[in-house]
Amino acid sequence: MIKTNNSSSHRLGVQVQLVFQLTQHTRDITLMESLINYLDCGLVFNQTETAVVFKVRKFSDLIEKIIPFFVKYPILGVKSKDFEDFCKVAELMQNKEHLTAEGLEEIQKIKEGMNTGRSVV
Repeated sequence: MIKTNNSSSHRLGVQVQLVFQLTQHTRDITLMESLINYLDCGLVFNQTETAVVFKVRKFSDLIEKIIPFFVKYPILGVKSKDFEDFCKVAELMQNKEHLTAEGLEEIQKIKEGMNTGRSVV
C-alpha cells in the first residue's frame, strides 16, 4: 500500500510511505510468523479477533527483500497490477522523486489508480 500523510516536517507538506501488508485468518498465525523468519523482516499482529497481519514498513526491507521475492515468485491475478504500481513508487522514492512536486503528483496518481481505483482494461 502507498500511504500519503500530511506532515509539517516535510518540505512539500506530505510524507510518502510504502507498506507491504498481508492479512490472513488467525488460524494461519504460525504461517504468518514464519514469514518473519523466512524474509528476515516485518512483524505480525492481530488486526481483529479473526485476522492477523504481516506488515513490512522499513524501506530498505521492501527494496532488498519484499520486492525481489515477488519478482522471483510473481503475484498472480489482479493484485499483480498493484504490485507493479508499488514497484514504480518504490523506484520513484529510491530516486528521491517523492521529494519533488512532480514526483509527489505522479505517486498520488499511481495511488489513486490502485485497488478499487483501477480501471478495467
